[in-house]
Amino acid sequence: MRFNLAARLFAAVFSTAMAVALAMGVFSHINLNRDFIGYLNEQAVNRLELARTSVTAGYRENGRSWDFLRERPELWGRLLRPLVPEAAQPAVKHGPADLTGATRRFTLFDANRERIAGYAGPAEPAIERPIIVDGLTVGWLALTPIESVSPGAEKHFYDAQLRSAWVVGGAAVLLAGGVAYWISRRLLRPVRRVAEATHRLAAGDFAIRVPESRGDDDITRLGHDFNQLALTLQRNEAMRREFMADVSHELRTPLGVLHGELEAIEDGVRQPDAQALRSLQGEVAILHKLVDDLHELSLADVGALAYRKAELDLRELIGVTAGAFSERLNGSGLTLGLDLPEQPLRVFGDERRLRQLLANLLENSCRYTDAGGTLSISARRSGKVAVLDVQDTAPGVAPEHVPRLFERFFRVDASRSRRGGGSGLGLSICQRIAEAHEGRIEAMPSPLGGLWLRVELPLHG
Repeated sequence: MRFNLAARLFAAVFSTAMAVALAMGVFSHINLNRDFIGYLNEQAVNRLELARTSVTAGYRENGRSWDFLRERPELWGRLLRPLVPEAAQPAVKHGPADLTGATRRFTLFDANRERIAGYAGPAEPAIERPIIVDGLTVGWLALTPIESVSPGAEKHFYDAQLRSAWVVGGAAVLLAGGVAYWISRRLLRPVRRVAEATHRLAAGDFAIRVPESRGDDDITRLGHDFNQLALTLQRNEAMRREFMADVSHELRTPLGVLHGELEAIEDGVRQPDAQALRSLQGEVAILHKLVDDLHELSLADVGALAYRKAELDLRELIGVTAGAFSERLNGSGLTLGLDLPEQPLRVFGDERRLRQLLANLLENSCRYTDAGGTLSISARRSGKVAVLDVQDTAPGVAPEHVPRLFERFFRVDASRSRRGGGSGLGLSICQRIAEAHEGRIEAMPSPLGGLWLRVELPLHG
């Protein structure tokens, strides 16, 4: 038989309370029986000391002999009364020993250990006190201690205390049961909701959410964290679907062109001349670039992209990369503006990966900047980082689209569309490379009318 969390919690709390109440009852019974009897015996010993004074005085007043008690046994009770003035006797408060009949357990012996008066059956371990007159022991006053609670005032007191202990223990059990029930039903209700939502989330329902209550306790944070987890999984699932759709679309376009070109050549519509081969080679290059970009992104995601870092001059690397793109820029009708510092910008990085980052930024501008525009590249030192700014002219990017430029396959509109042949992965790769060098990259609208991309890398030395 399986129990849910609420039943288990209720059983745990209630059984613990029952065990505590039972232990309290048992120990109260033992301690009360032992300590109460000890208390009574202690009070009886104190009363024995007072009685010895009274008995000694009676011995002296009656001819220094015990015959007065043998002849008149009724004087024994009077002899044991406290020595107080007669006028004050009505106001005297009797102690616990008097109330529990301790004097009934007193026994008087003469010097020869023969019983004179009092309790008839004293036995070991009796408590004795000598009766000394003029330096001589004329008798013994003995007390028989209580060994168990007997009927009388002691029994009534003991029973009352025991009943109180059981009443308190029973009330504690009932209170614990009520609290356990409330906890199991009220406090665990959000946990049950999270558990039910987790089952639905595991089944693929990423839109499931749990109501969030106010507060700062663990259960509230659990509900909040679950909703954040569900939101993250929902976004990841949506990104996965978009990614698969984008990849299939990017692959379909060059494959469709290749298929059409090959069919045309196969049917004799088009001759397999140099122009046809260049067209086919161009589509294969697009496929090759897309596959390479996807491969590099997958390696970056799992942290397996190889980096061979060394100290290098970022200023020199920018100049070399920009020079390699001069023909590409001229072909796109763009003017390059280069502003580099006189002093070296020493960074610690992988030259091949940083060159790839710069090439992707330049390629992005070449593809999506209108002919006759300008591409501006500047680098400078800012504190402990090297700052690289790449700006181009129109067309620009709407501010609401700028934060999404580093998403895979994201394109803003027709002005920056697939007409340039890009895969939509270049800026994502740039972001991964910058982060691998403990730097960052950001995008913003450019004052020139186009896009402004800024890369910050930590300086070395």
